[in-house]
Amino acid sequence: MVPEAMRSLRIIALPMAKPKFHLNSKSVVDRMLVYYHFNLTSPDAVENKQSWVNRLTTKAAGTWAGFGKAPKGSWKSSLYEHGERLVDRMDFEELALKGVDPSLGPTIRNPGRADRQLGSISRGDDKTQQRPPEIPLVYPPSVYSELSTPTLHPTIHPTLSQLQRVLSIREPRHRRGFYLWMLITPLTFPFTIIPIIPNIPFFFCVWRSWSHYRAYRSSQYLSSLIDQGLVKPKPSQELDEVYRSFSPSAFTSQIDPPMITPLRESFESESKGTPHQCSSSSASTGTASSDTTSVMQELLLAREAVPRILQLFELPESVARDMYRAMEQVRVRVEKGL
Repeated sequence: MVPEAMRSLRIIALPMAKPKFHLNSKSVVDRMLVYYHFNLTSPDAVENKQSWVNRLTTKAAGTWAGFGKAPKGSWKSSLYEHGERLVDRMDFEELALKGVDPSLGPTIRNPGRADRQLGSISRGDDKTQQRPPEIPLVYPPSVYSELSTPTLHPTIHPTLSQLQRVLSIREPRHRRGFYLWMLITPLTFPFTIIPIIPNIPFFFCVWRSWSHYRAYRSSQYLSSLIDQGLVKPKPSQELDEVYRSFSPSAFTSQIDPPMITPLRESFESESKGTPHQCSSSSASTGTASSDTTSVMQELLLAREAVPRILQLFELPESVARDMYRAMEQVRVRVEKGL
């Protein structure tokens, strides 16, 4: 059973792939592909869930779910299916980051300035100078056991170093994406003349801009939490056992989960076109060929581990699709040498 405190505030790091051969621990940390599950909803921030932004987001999510229940063959059903395929192609790092809501997490000042010494916390006259609670970063120790801490930063654990690298690269990427889609949005206004059907290109551009903005702000927020020393690595022997039991080398998949089929079709169809966008945490520092890079990467976790992870950390079933999507994207990146 997971303690209540860990269920309320925690980050779960699930390494998906890492280089087979390496010269030093830093190269492994830089090239690892890790799926992060963020649960940063503070217990004392429940009342903020009814803000207008959250109400609008909830309403939009409900409307989109309603499209999925529309009769087969209708334009709503077709739009939902194509939309889900677009989501499957989005970097799983972006999808994880945009799920973080800084307004519901531990409050810090100047969350967008990770390089500035942040001030003390104040949530009211009776709670001044109150420090936010620490957030455990749960990870499998065996995956990081062979990695030493960086020489220049001996106090930083490899798990934190890898998360910092992901955030430092994702932040400017999502800032550019936000402005790019905002600039494209006005070009969709002429589609409003089409009767009956809503201006789908306009809503798509707004949604992509909003997604990038949420991921950008979340990257800033998480960087500030790490800068303040609020994120603490916490090894999990139970998670380690999952990695030993469900490693691809020790566990051969017999049946594909039903939800994986559309994901795989989406990625395979994409491979016929432009290459998939490279992950920030797997950016290569050299010019090695795709074949060489692919051989040097190894998958660490099989899909069959997902139900066990959900049970171990008491996660909702909706998280399973995010994990399957991340695993499929990692598989494609490794095979394509990205």
